[in-house]
Amino acid sequence: MAPDIFLTTSSPEDTRNLGQKIGKIVTDGTIIALFGDLGSGKTTFAQGLAKGLGVPDDTYVTSPSYALINEYEGRCHLFHMDLYRITTPSELEDLGFDDIISGRGVVAIEWSERLPENVLSNSLSIHFDILGRETRSVSIFAYGLECKLLIKDIKKSA
Repeated sequence: MAPDIFLTTSSPEDTRNLGQKIGKIVTDGTIIALFGDLGSGKTTFAQGLAKGLGVPDDTYVTSPSYALINEYEGRCHLFHMDLYRITTPSELEDLGFDDIISGRGVVAIEWSERLPENVLSNSLSIHFDILGRETRSVSIFAYGLECKLLIKDIKKSA
């Protein structure tokens, strides 16, 4: 299946800017599933997303690799999750995953490939591929009506 949006970023700043543009558009209830190898830009994107959501500039957005979930206050509450260390569905339950994705706020999930299939029926799925030292290809797929509508707004802002 072809992505709804395909683009290339040439620096971490480009990747942050993409996240910021999307952060200005998304609303409560948006789930963003992030895919890509280590160092592909998932956390960099999340930093821009937080900025676009109005998280204060003096708040440093980091990968929640060890905490598993970081939360940030902005225009919408941001739940930034990292599933790298998750190995079983019961660990997701222990995190309160179902409550988080069905509640208020924007949810950004790094290492979404660790989720069971068909868990996210309404989400933006963003895939980062390393092309070079700082160059990334970014493929964005929209699942569900709300996210299909978001794609139109993202295209306008890109």
